[in-house]
Amino acid sequence: MADSPNLLVIHTDEQSCWTLSAYGGTLVDTPHIDSLANEGAILTNFITNVAVCTPSRGVFLTGRYEHMHGAYRNNLSLNRDEITFAQALKDQGYDTGYAGKWHLDGTPRPGWVHPDRTMGFDDAPYMFNRGHWKKVEDSDMSDMEPTAYPYKEMGDENTYPTDWLTEKTNEFLTRDRENPFCFMLSIPDPHPPFTVRAPYDTMYDPAQMPLPDTRNEENQPSWVSNRQAPNDDVLRKHMANYCGMVKVIDDCVGRMLDALREKGILDNTIVVFTSDHGEYLGEHGLMGKNQLYETAYRVPMIIRWPEKIAANTRIDRMVGTVDFMPTILTLMGFEPCGREQGRDASGILRGEDVAWDDVCYAHHAETRAGVFTLDYELAYVKDHDSILFDRKNDPDQVNNLFHSEEHQEAIAAMTADLAVHHAAVDSPAAEWLQSLV
Repeated sequence: MADSPNLLVIHTDEQSCWTLSAYGGTLVDTPHIDSLANEGAILTNFITNVAVCTPSRGVFLTGRYEHMHGAYRNNLSLNRDEITFAQALKDQGYDTGYAGKWHLDGTPRPGWVHPDRTMGFDDAPYMFNRGHWKKVEDSDMSDMEPTAYPYKEMGDENTYPTDWLTEKTNEFLTRDRENPFCFMLSIPDPHPPFTVRAPYDTMYDPAQMPLPDTRNEENQPSWVSNRQAPNDDVLRKHMANYCGMVKVIDDCVGRMLDALREKGILDNTIVVFTSDHGEYLGEHGLMGKNQLYETAYRVPMIIRWPEKIAANTRIDRMVGTVDFMPTILTLMGFEPCGREQGRDASGILRGEDVAWDDVCYAHHAETRAGVFTLDYELAYVKDHDSILFDRKNDPDQVNNLFHSEEHQEAIAAMTADLAVHHAAVDSPAAEWLQSLV
């Protein structure tokens, strides 16, 4: 296995594309994450198929939609027979490991995950099920779990979770070993609470934070039932600390890249940077996710591997979270396990001219369903308003075209395609979607 590449997946929580300068963001300078894009591929239309923590993570790990892998809403466990990409690589002889938030093993908080439930990630003593603490420490005794402190207690450069987990990751990455490795770091930031350690807590001036134009939007779809955005002053503070959390992440990505470089294995390690979903931060008067606007669905996806992926590769094709597992396994030279419902985009990453449908499907339990194309986002909510947004000409998504006469033909075609997809994957929404055709 000497020629097999390593795999490092850096997975953040609730990070929007605008936070990265590689995606055109201007508030946070992210040179280390940007270097992955400059030396590899950036996917500009990477869509999470379900914009909720638990189901999104399950889709990413298994290549199967949430109603199939079992963790279809937060705080449910993956089916015990699911095959993650870690399990697939373990079966090929890889050393596997994980550190950080898991959120796929039910309700315990923090719930340090038992070794027999880590789903193919063998070395995972720092896998915890839930929690967004700001301070965590090793226990004094080797047989005890790490100590997570109440949210109000703030860590430092050694105990702030992003830093602490990065150190655990580097310990794994730099070990002497005979086998290649697969490691996933799941950073719990920049998810709320919106606080961050010094000096990042003063790095961004709240007064300089640009607030979204849509924060006081009126005449929204009937399914927008939880407008949570605080007043402007509080929102600016949240944004400043959110940016601070992103800056910590970028600095820690730099530490991981340095560790790989010093070990002499950077170029033989596929480095993936992505997130489970985005954060509205006041857009449309909303906070968090759990709605249907694009900011929650379009997430970062950057992959560096010089052997197969040319530097400065920009991919504008529609690729989804469900496509990750078959894509990464095929890119690494292995057959997918055969249970995946996603597509293999490895040819696109290699710059090949491959047949590809530019479409990604949004799932959300049994009452919501949508489809993203290069031009549009169409979404239905059972017994509520429907939406059609022009992704190219209306990026803020303020002009609902669903009742526009000139768009009815496109809506009919997309609706028919959506119904066919949900029927094909036996989705809980398949029956009522069929009635719309």
